[in-house]
Amino acid sequence: MSRMVFCRKLKQELPGLARAPFPGVKGEDILQNISQQAWDEWQAHQTMIINERHLNMMDADDRKFVMQEMEKFFAGEDFARAEGYVPPSDN
Repeated sequence: MSRMVFCRKLKQELPGLARAPFPGVKGEDILQNISQQAWDEWQAHQTMIINERHLNMMDADDRKFVMQEMEKFFAGEDFARAEGYVPPSDN
């Protein structure tokens, strides 16, 4: 059975990640406070902004930008979006 966390992003108790996504304090914070659902949403969004902005993850500035956007995404702040992207409707 999955470990439950109160998700900072989605503001509800949901299954958490199986392990920290990266080492250190930031990874541990995500493990303890972000749900698997919110992490999956971030992963999809991250892929869009990397592709849309043609980011090079070998470049330290691009990696720093992605990490800053991840923090904004999970904090509910205004974060970078793919230009022109319109989320699918539920209709």
